[in-house]
Amino acid sequence: MPAGAMDTEELQEGKSTEAAGDAGQQESLSLQSMLNAVANSNIQIKSQQKDEPDLTLPEKLEILQELYRNKPVVFLERFRKVLSEDHLVCFSHLAGNYEVNFYCNEIRRSNLKKVNRTQVRNKRYAALQQLIRGGEYFSDEQMRSRDPLLYEQYIGQYLTDEEIISQSSHEPAETCCLSGLLMRTYQEHVIQLKLQRQQEREEACMEEEEEDEEEDSPGGPEDWVPSNEEKVLLRDEFVSRMHQHFLDGKDGDFDYSEVDDNPDYDNLDIVTRDEEERYFDHDDDDDDDGMEKMEDH
Repeated sequence: MPAGAMDTEELQEGKSTEAAGDAGQQESLSLQSMLNAVANSNIQIKSQQKDEPDLTLPEKLEILQELYRNKPVVFLERFRKVLSEDHLVCFSHLAGNYEVNFYCNEIRRSNLKKVNRTQVRNKRYAALQQLIRGGEYFSDEQMRSRDPLLYEQYIGQYLTDEEIISQSSHEPAETCCLSGLLMRTYQEHVIQLKLQRQQEREEACMEEEEEDEEEDSPGGPEDWVPSNEEKVLLRDEFVSRMHQHFLDGKDGDFDYSEVDDNPDYDNLDIVTRDEEERYFDHDDDDDDDGMEKMEDH
């Protein structure tokens, strides 16, 4: 065989060997990533007695690796909820197996749902920043109309007579005319009716708990008068909760489709990841409940 032909054949064999080595290395890295993901999750690796010490990370990894090698389908079924689509390469050698295909498709759907949920969360956060800058949506008046009970618990019940009078003096000039006064009176009536319904629901849910508190503590919350500094903290907490209500899709009169389905919000800068994450410090299960409006679009 000519020397040139031998060199070409050896070169091709070398490339094939190198490609196989890269593929094997990638699969090994994916396997290690998958094992670490499961070991570092909150999922139970092995049933234990109450008096047994918790498994160490190396022990978890050893158990997981053994299960994967001996029973990969059982591994996939048991830990699929914490696996990502990147880990599915570890089960490519089982392609064609009905159970494996079923669980892999379930993981892909779950990952896609998480991606969509993240996109919606980012859009709502961008919309939140716009509304905060706008001022009106998160004004005291607007927030009180959306959740009068929460406003009363954090702010309203602690207002002094002077502060109430001061608030009234800052009302728009149009409320001084007859039509404005009638509209303001009607809006206040609606708020009071909503507050009454909220209070009735809360009392029905917390009746037993309130009875226990009365037995344990002689003084109620009406005995406490916050300082000015404490009032500031209460207001901050109230505003923060109203922001969270918006992000969770709980503002009933807001049309979330204008945000969730609006591609313009994909291109907005979202300050910093740290600032965003403090609003979304929930487990995935909480996200499923909180983003309730998203599933309707």
